[in-house]
Amino acid sequence: MTTSDTRPALHVPARDIPVPTFLSPAAQAMLGMSLGEGATYPAPDDLDGWRALVASRDGSVLAMMRDRAAGVEATVEEIDLDGVGTFVIRPKTTAADDRRVYLDIHGGALIMGGGESCQATGTITAGQVGMPTWAVDYRMPPDHPYPTPLDDCLAAYRALLADHRPEDVVVGGGSAGGNLAAALLLRARDEGLPLPAAAVLRTPEVDLTESGDSFRTNLGVDNILTASLMPANLLYAAGHDLAHPYVSPLFGDFTKGFPPTLLVTGTRDLFLSNTVRLHRALRAAAVPAELHVLEAAPHGGYFGLAPEDAEIEREVRRFVDLYTSR
Repeated sequence: MTTSDTRPALHVPARDIPVPTFLSPAAQAMLGMSLGEGATYPAPDDLDGWRALVASRDGSVLAMMRDRAAGVEATVEEIDLDGVGTFVIRPKTTAADDRRVYLDIHGGALIMGGGESCQATGTITAGQVGMPTWAVDYRMPPDHPYPTPLDDCLAAYRALLADHRPEDVVVGGGSAGGNLAAALLLRARDEGLPLPAAAVLRTPEVDLTESGDSFRTNLGVDNILTASLMPANLLYAAGHDLAHPYVSPLFGDFTKGFPPTLLVTGTRDLFLSNTVRLHRALRAAAVPAELHVLEAAPHGGYFGLAPEDAEIEREVRRFVDLYTSR
């Protein structure tokens, strides 16, 4: 069968996809739920509509993350890094002489996840990696589209390097945060800044053109991302080329330098192709890269609600310890 634009296509009949029974009860329960938001977006020029959408979704996500963040014993300080608000989170288990720092860039479809959600995300990450974490509260659309979010992340990275050796730094992010983390590294490299010891990219949104296979094969299977994010992608890009490497880092040139990278995804993740393709691009450029695919996991994994997540957390902790010295 072919599509209307003559490209070859495979017709797949409607079918039920059962939840694997070998998963933990918690994971099975999560996969049986409809957790993703609907696909209704405001018009591109309806800024008040976008602000209302962001506020609503931020509230829903924060309610889910508060308990996880509360379980991490840590001190939190809010600082200003060259005009960019940043939460400095130090787990109480961190040794006083630990020089390392994890620069965490939150997700949220490039339009949400700031403020209290950013702090919660950073706190959860700090607990997972066991090291001081700086969570960047970068500005976002609709009021601050590209390149402002990336500018803010770069400003925070520059400020961090003023006080830390690059070999003590890890840069990480999930989903939209994975986009900005990867774009930050490409731009920092291009501007002559030293690269960090390593990067951690969880289900990264590195292709805003949505060209990958899983954007179709996992559509309707991923119960977190239930529709294309193209309206948000276009709002973020604000007329810039979606395929530009600073907008869609998947299309960057990694032969010019990139840090060792750990990538995480799941077999039901809408962004599975993003993660797999980025892994192949890094390997082709001889960049040390690990790919970890969690069975049956949707976008973002199981959000700490199932024991399967502990396996990935151990891998992340091992990876950052491997490439940094205490």
